[in-house]
Amino acid sequence: MTLNLSWIDDFMVLAASGNFSRAAEERHMTQPAFSRRIRALEEWLGTDLFDRSSQPARLTDAGLWFRKTAQELQAQVARVPGEARAIAEASSQTLRFAATHALSFSFMPRWLRALEAHTSVGPVNLVSDTQQKCEALLLQSQVQFVLAHGHRQVPGPLDEAAFACVVVGQDQLLPVCAPDAAGGPAHPLEGGKRAKDAAVPLLAYSSESGLGRILREVKGAALDRLHVQPVFTAHLASVLRTMALDGRGVAWLPKILIGDDLAAGRLVVAGGKDWHLDLDIRLHRDRGAMGAAAETFWAAVAGGAGAASKPTNPALV
Repeated sequence: MTLNLSWIDDFMVLAASGNFSRAAEERHMTQPAFSRRIRALEEWLGTDLFDRSSQPARLTDAGLWFRKTAQELQAQVARVPGEARAIAEASSQTLRFAATHALSFSFMPRWLRALEAHTSVGPVNLVSDTQQKCEALLLQSQVQFVLAHGHRQVPGPLDEAAFACVVVGQDQLLPVCAPDAAGGPAHPLEGGKRAKDAAVPLLAYSSESGLGRILREVKGAALDRLHVQPVFTAHLASVLRTMALDGRGVAWLPKILIGDDLAAGRLVVAGGKDWHLDLDIRLHRDRGAMGAAAETFWAAVAGGAGAASKPTNPALV
């Protein structure tokens, strides 16, 4: 008989309560099936682990010994994926990035091209997603770097967890909308054709959006006073851009995404400078060892190649 590693998890759950019914429910199986798995583990070891004559079931002397061994096995198994990745990354030339959708196609290509003048940039594996999901990937060490917008007043999960970062660019979050017939904003934040008590149609970010998080934290109270009415919600700036171009309302969009639209007059700024937010473009790195290629890349960026500032943790500044 071969050991099934999931039996160890079964054992630890039962050892915690001594109740077969409760343990089976926690392991999402019937009690008879759970009992068979515990018995199979005991047969593999060649001894009973539980005294079933008492309620709740108690660990035998062998069970007490195996509980400590099982804890060590669980910890060792949990380390295996990370250690395997570390060994693979030591010789890997591939850089693993996660970047928000807006920066993936508006900033990252030009930034990497500029970096190539200062350092070797090998193969790149890019995951493009919402900022929330990009942050989760780095927190789980699924990627080596995250490229995303940031703001000094709004520390995110990576800042709070003390992940080092470098500011590699600057951007602005601007309130924009389609123009009216005269070329002015069709949905002005203040003044213009809008009636005094009329709500401003807002193209809003969902909770998954990092830009939305910044906008809510910095301008939330002002937006409440302004009296905005969300008419459309999405987590991608590119989707809100499309709706703004269609005249549906006002969206706060990164200038790096809409520069061409502003220059061509397809979008116009809907409010004064008090409504503009200055943003950083930040590169966060994994806290552990990343392998030679990734460490060389980070050293080049942190040393000034493609960086706007030295490495820092904004939450501590």
